[in-house]
Amino acid sequence: QVQLVESGGGLVQAGGSLKLSCAASGSIFSINFMGWYRQHAGKQRELVASISSGGSTNYADSVKGRFTISRDNAKNTAYLQMNSLKPEDTAVYYCNVNLHTVMGVPYNYWGQGTQVTVSS
Repeated sequence: QVQLVESGGGLVQAGGSLKLSCAASGSIFSINFMGWYRQHAGKQRELVASISSGGSTNYADSVKGRFTISRDNAKNTAYLQMNSLKPEDTAVYYCNVNLHTVMGVPYNYWGQGTQVTVSS
């Protein structure tokens, strides 16, 4: 059993910053990719940023230069630092973790989602 706990969402004015956290716990052997997705109202979920176990990162074009993904492997935690926020960044943000359990089984887990609202 694996649990993902997200935190850090909220309401911020345009130009402001927020930092999201996603902590994984439970029967984890290793974590491969950790990522953040977002879902705008009425639209499909989209990748925002991801980071590999080795630290390689990937960003959506819309957030490059403004968002930074990082991870603390010792804490099984991923972070998303969001700067220069825009109203169009308003969405529900979901953490995604690709891991192997202690039994060697690969799984893909989703967090419960956290609302980010950017006011103009």
